[in-house]
Amino acid sequence: MTTQPRFTDLDRPAALIAALPAVLGFVPVHSLVLVTLDRGDIGPVLRVDLSAALTAGTEHFAAVVASSCPDAAIAVIVDENMPDCSACASDHLDLADRLAESLDGHAITLLAALVVDRVTPGGRWRCADGCGAGGVIDDPESSPLAAAAVLEGRRLYGRREELEQVVDIVDLDHCDRLAEQIARHATGDPTPAAEAVRLALRMAAQVGAGTDPDDAEVAVLACALTDPRVRDTLYALAVGERAAEAEALWTRLARLLPQPWRTEALVLVAFSAYVRGDGPLAGISLEAALKCQATHRMAGMLDQALQSGMHPRQIRELALTGYRTAAQLGVQLPPRRAFGQRAR
Repeated sequence: MTTQPRFTDLDRPAALIAALPAVLGFVPVHSLVLVTLDRGDIGPVLRVDLSAALTAGTEHFAAVVASSCPDAAIAVIVDENMPDCSACASDHLDLADRLAESLDGHAITLLAALVVDRVTPGGRWRCADGCGAGGVIDDPESSPLAAAAVLEGRRLYGRREELEQVVDIVDLDHCDRLAEQIARHATGDPTPAAEAVRLALRMAAQVGAGTDPDDAEVAVLACALTDPRVRDTLYALAVGERAAEAEALWTRLARLLPQPWRTEALVLVAFSAYVRGDGPLAGISLEAALKCQATHRMAGMLDQALQSGMHPRQIRELALTGYRTAAQLGVQLPPRRAFGQRAR
């Protein structure tokens, strides 16, 4: 699920469908996408794969939708095998009917169910109930939300798998070598929290400048991430002037570290992405973190917040704890930045 800024073309299906890649962060294929509405404006957007299990039971999906308390919703079924005639799409109509019934149980009105073959230039849409409406979608790259995403520095991906690769482990052999190095370091005295935070700041600057982190330093920082004081302080970097450098380091660590240390890097990526309004990357990172450690407290909290459509400004308030902890440790963090400006 992700939340997005104001969108004004809710009454134009061609424009709404074209905006989905910018909302989700990738081009959806073979998916059910549900756009929720809150007082007439776009709210959290959810996507799941089309499957027989989904058609048979939409209750769980509707319950997740209801967590953000929307007034209504619009369903978009993305199916490359969309039949040539609307009357032939009985599966789509059945899914829409089941979804409408499940949403109604939560006092959410399904305003429309649309079917589109592909969310790319030339994609064609129509209503799922055979009302006769349909046509060609707008160009997704020309969507106002796509332009806004580019201005915010977000990258849009052609497939969900490309987004997942942002935090996937890149080199299993390197990961195994790091596991041995981390295990050796963990047998010694723990690194003082203040020293670990300063190390993270130096490493972030190096990665931001295009330099790969040193394995020995990676091992030190990985062990230090198990210290709550270090973790709490590092979350604060997401709202600082060097947030982009910090996120680059967390992303690099997520692709390098073995378990269980990788989980902490994934949650740092998720927090940083969420703070700047990148729901897709936050969601992918949290999904990976919870697969690694289902009971991770921060991951679970952020996932619940994202699922319920909590605004990034509310998440930013959590970073204040990091600044207080840094002050207690005697570490000076980069100044907080005014949001609406790109982090350096």
